[in-house]
Amino acid sequence: MECIVKFQIIYKKDEPKPLRGLLLMDNNTPPGPEQLIPMFKRLGYEVVTENPDDLTFKPVNPGADYIRLRVTELDTGEEVYREDANLRRILENLL
Repeated sequence: MECIVKFQIIYKKDEPKPLRGLLLMDNNTPPGPEQLIPMFKRLGYEVVTENPDDLTFKPVNPGADYIRLRVTELDTGEEVYREDANLRRILENLL
């Protein structure tokens, strides 16, 4: 099964940059951090999991020009995980 991973690179000084990656999965479960980290590494981003529930990752190297990678959508051709930006803003304002 193919999974298109849409994510943002959040830079220290620049605007977030949307990118995509592709994973080939053996089963019908959406990928987790253990599958996403090697994909990011192949794309040139050495990261560790920051928050597995939000699928956010931080760089291994503190001198990297980005501060976070955030998965915004996992498209498996079936159910789509999509971050709800409005809900996120409401929750951030409440916190």
